[in-house]
Amino acid sequence: MDSIQLITNRNEECLYRLLNIWDSSVRHTHLFLSEQDIAALHPLVLQGMEHISHLLAFIDDHDQPLGFIGVQDNKIEMLFVEPAAMGKGIGKSLVAYAIQTLNVRYVDVNEQNPQALGFYEHMGFQVFERSPLDEQGNPFPILHMNRK
Repeated sequence: MDSIQLITNRNEECLYRLLNIWDSSVRHTHLFLSEQDIAALHPLVLQGMEHISHLLAFIDDHDQPLGFIGVQDNKIEMLFVEPAAMGKGIGKSLVAYAIQTLNVRYVDVNEQNPQALGFYEHMGFQVFERSPLDEQGNPFPILHMNRK
């Protein structure tokens, strides 16, 4: 049975399995990123997954993660779903769970990822601010969103 599970054992195998989901998801949705950009983000994503307060995965009935969400304070810092599993409610389930159990109110979205923007708007978030650069100082504008 599919379920959302808190990841407590963040061992190397687990983190690399999630990194593979991140990688395939980013290649599917973040078309503005180059191979070099993606490679440069790998160590930052691993570090983020290691240290984020709440890391949860959507686990299928074969005990495999199909997506994951990372929450720090009351902000979604990462949400990625395996491309083959997109559109099946996994992201929606993870976000709804985070809103209900972790009081999530904020998320940042790449402006160049309209699919994510539409998804979060559908989930009740709205843009309140725009930054011209991402956290690494690259020219990938970030939309800051919140839930009222």
